[in-house]
Amino acid sequence: MSYTYKRIKAFILSVVLFLAALFMIIGFVFSIKNICELMQRYEAPINRVDTNERQVALTFDVAWGSENIEDILDILDKYNAKATFFLVGSWVDDNEDLVKEIHNRGHEIGNHSNTHSSFTEISKENKEDELLITSTKIKNLTGEDVDLFRPPFGNVDKETMDVCESLGYHTIKWDVDSGDWKNLGPVYIVDRVSKNTRSGSIILFHASSRDVSTYLDETLNNLQQKYSIVTVSELIYKDNYNVNDSGEQKLKERD
Repeated sequence: MSYTYKRIKAFILSVVLFLAALFMIIGFVFSIKNICELMQRYEAPINRVDTNERQVALTFDVAWGSENIEDILDILDKYNAKATFFLVGSWVDDNEDLVKEIHNRGHEIGNHSNTHSSFTEISKENKEDELLITSTKIKNLTGEDVDLFRPPFGNVDKETMDVCESLGYHTIKWDVDSGDWKNLGPVYIVDRVSKNTRSGSIILFHASSRDVSTYLDETLNNLQQKYSIVTVSELIYKDNYNVNDSGEQKLKERD
């Protein structure tokens, strides 16, 4: 066997060993990545509900400002519609009479944290405090337990979902953002809601937005031609359900 042949054979063997080692490293890296992704997976918040009923839920985030609350309640009364109000604890402190008024008019109240902090940026202990303090404030005024939570900014992580589950909260986001926070005017809001709403939708509004009396009246008029308007608790399934990666809640198939 010639010297040149031996060198070629050794070179080929070294290339094969190098590629084998490279593939092993790549495989190891992807395995670690998959394990990490698996560990980080968690059930998504509820964005909408898979239902055959022509129902939708109106929700209002209430973090600051009180000047629109009476108008919102009056318009909801006009259409005999019930909504879910997600209240921040610091707002509750400053508006106890309005909290009672929302409850007395038959609307549902949910938890929107105590200080409107992003739940992905605070500790587990702070998450628990944000939830428990706010729910206690609401119960002291209404006598009702709270089991719905809307995370500020819609931000959640695995720890947030684990904390909510351990404390018995259903975490609620939305699939229809009215866009009222952009302050682009009633026409934009009414059109956006009309085009994007479907059966099972959870619609996001903000109680402090401008022109609320105009866009809410027209929005309700349009929605009630197609849907029944219910609270979040009336819309969602409270047990025997799954939530897929896109946040759609579905009943589990029964055996």
